[in-house]
Amino acid sequence: MALILMQHPAVKMHGPEHHFLVPAVLLAAYYNLKGDSTSKREKIAEAEKRAKHVLGGFCGSHGDCGAAVGTGMALMSIALHGGPRCCKRNTYLAIIEAARFLKENFNVQMDVSSEIQCQFSHLNKECLKEECRFYPKV
Repeated sequence: MALILMQHPAVKMHGPEHHFLVPAVLLAAYYNLKGDSTSKREKIAEAEKRAKHVLGGFCGSHGDCGAAVGTGMALMSIALHGGPRCCKRNTYLAIIEAARFLKENFNVQMDVSSEIQCQFSHLNKECLKEECRFYPKV
């Protein structure tokens, strides 16, 4: 879901839309697995309201990416990765970490590919390239 959404032209390489994208994807996947479309709509609407408070530029002024704030669980994973800003990398990390958390704590299994390869590196002038675990392997 995240990859499909990140390919949409309205989702810039860097931007606050990622702050809502992460919780929306995680909530949609979770409630799809539970078969609860009513809760899914309610929770996603609430996440959208909350995400509006994580403004663009948050990463640069607060030292943390809004994509991680969207989950509240991926902060350490993103911090340990280091490097310059990359909303795409941080979105991947946030989803991977949240899926791990849900499996370990709630026995909810979300299918997250272990072979994620970034399709956006050519758009990011600050890309870590081979130092990023999502950089395409040739």
